[in-house]
Amino acid sequence: MVLINKDSLVMSRVCKLTGKRPRVANNVSKANNKTKRRQYPNLQSKRVFVPELGRSIRLKLSVKALKTIDRHGLLGYLKKKGLSLTDIT
Repeated sequence: MVLINKDSLVMSRVCKLTGKRPRVANNVSKANNKTKRRQYPNLQSKRVFVPELGRSIRLKLSVKALKTIDRHGLLGYLKKKGLSLTDIT
């Protein structure tokens, strides 16, 4: 989280599970002029229900992470990556 001024906060554009973050690339024109641009990951804010805890947690996830959670479950995915719930919340 980045503090812009006293009144507003800006959340970072990073997936909590995969660590995907914006990349820097070039726009290339027909004349081969290059200008910098940013490629943002497809992040979604989602509430994920964890049956083992009996409650939902709110996460900012990439769509790839959402698909993996659908297949393996959140705790299964965390176990595979060597993480715990305290690491991502």
